[in-house]
Amino acid sequence: MSGDPARRMRWWGWGDDAHDAALPDAAANLLRDELGWTEGPVRRPVALDDVRLPDPRLNDALRSRLVEAVGSDAVRTDRLERVLHSAGKSYPDLVRLRSGDALEAPDAVVYPASHEEVVGVLAACGDEGVAVVPFGGGTSVVGGVDPVRDGFAAAISLDTGQMDRLVSVDHRSLTATLEPGLTGPRAEAWLAARGLTLGHFPQSWEYATIGGFVATRSAGQASTGYGRIDELVLGLRCATPAGDIAARAFPASAAGPALRELVVGSEGVLGVITEATLAVRPAPAECHYEGWSFRSFTEGAEAFRMMEQSDASPDVARLSDEEETRLSMAMASTGSATERAGRAYLRARGHEGGCIAIIGHEGSAEEVARRRSRTREALKRGDGLPLGQRPGRAWLRGRYAGPYLRDALLDRGVMAETLETATSWSHLESLHAQVAAALRDALRTRGTPPLVLCHVSHLYRSGASLYFTFLARQEEGAELDQWRAAKTAAGEAIVAGGGTITHHHAVGRDHSPWMAREVGPLALDVLRAAKERLDPDGIMNPGKLLPTAAGGRPAGTT
Repeated sequence: MSGDPARRMRWWGWGDDAHDAALPDAAANLLRDELGWTEGPVRRPVALDDVRLPDPRLNDALRSRLVEAVGSDAVRTDRLERVLHSAGKSYPDLVRLRSGDALEAPDAVVYPASHEEVVGVLAACGDEGVAVVPFGGGTSVVGGVDPVRDGFAAAISLDTGQMDRLVSVDHRSLTATLEPGLTGPRAEAWLAARGLTLGHFPQSWEYATIGGFVATRSAGQASTGYGRIDELVLGLRCATPAGDIAARAFPASAAGPALRELVVGSEGVLGVITEATLAVRPAPAECHYEGWSFRSFTEGAEAFRMMEQSDASPDVARLSDEEETRLSMAMASTGSATERAGRAYLRARGHEGGCIAIIGHEGSAEEVARRRSRTREALKRGDGLPLGQRPGRAWLRGRYAGPYLRDALLDRGVMAETLETATSWSHLESLHAQVAAALRDALRTRGTPPLVLCHVSHLYRSGASLYFTFLARQEEGAELDQWRAAKTAAGEAIVAGGGTITHHHAVGRDHSPWMAREVGPLALDVLRAAKERLDPDGIMNPGKLLPTAAGGRPAGTT
């Protein structure tokens, strides 16, 4: 039913069966040595027919109204559709699905093809008291698309996959208006045919959608240069149960608080984004990616700070800490003569055991050359060591590989999870250390010592992001308890250490317990007041973004 067949992922993992990732031998050896992992039987997901699924609970009146709004073919209640829309792609989501638990599956999946059809669906669900969960690519890693009923008799998943058009392009103004169901690749293909690019490439890019980017305040891997999605949104249209919000695409306005800011990042709790007007750029004629080395994470972070604050940053700037660098090099090791020469070069320059950075510039040939010169000067002042284009090209080839590898790790009983934050330059190093320590302590206490990796990937004049990955041997039979302990420990460390609870993964269910401490109770009351006005019956994506009146749901509970 999806407008873009490429967006259809397998129900139990990432991607499709044609893109399975094998676990490299080097990675398996490292897991044995450092996690206490031992090779055992491959843990494959249960068969689709064995997934536990409740009977659909749509009444005849609602079914008739939905069919009237979108057509009979666009109202689906078959097993595959319901399982596909029963969760996102977080670690706990996949643990549950692979074990055969889809007990939160929606009662139906509805595919509107226009703004007017969305309005019809919302009206029907509001009258019948049924929860509506907007669904784009289904790539949420924070419980953002879980079909929470929250007291409602039933829940539907509203999939925007049929709303996948490029509505218009204004070449002179460098803007494009797109529908929400366009995936990243489809949007870029439409724009590339017109000599343009959005330049928004999160790791979920292959499957995530324009509407999902906007609803979650997404950040792409090149957001240091191109800007986060919230910087690119100029206007939008949103269907809410109380009526339409239409924020016109002015270049700037002083007409009160920006209405679009109420919708950007609202995660579907107010309504359904049905159109977005975004800033675009001419497609780059040249892309130049290269590697750099620093003796330590501290040295590299300081070089990045000076680079950013002197307006010399590239489009992509990623700095791996010592542990992430070590693991990346071990997993990519081939033992070749070129690799041995590279390691000898690092030793000779005092960079053995240091940190690798990836630097990427995009644009015209003249622009890339000019900006590269400024960036190189800044990084050399920070004692950076240039490594040439080979590391940059390798990163480009594997930039979307992480989620595929996670499936291979789950097959072998290894927990692989990520979390992210951002903070000021003054707190960056201490927060990096505190979160890593919290994860190690929480998992060691459970007898599953982890590998904790981190990189900086988004730069601002006042600070930067921190993106953590942690691996540990799964506690068989207690996988969700193990994850919850790590997630809670990290969340507490982030808030205590002066970081935001989410830089770009959004709030969803998993981060809502920390929202009050981040924004304060009055701000939450303001958001609740907006929801009550726009969604008076509370049907829109219950249980997300806003903590419950009792203070929020413990991370990872169902």
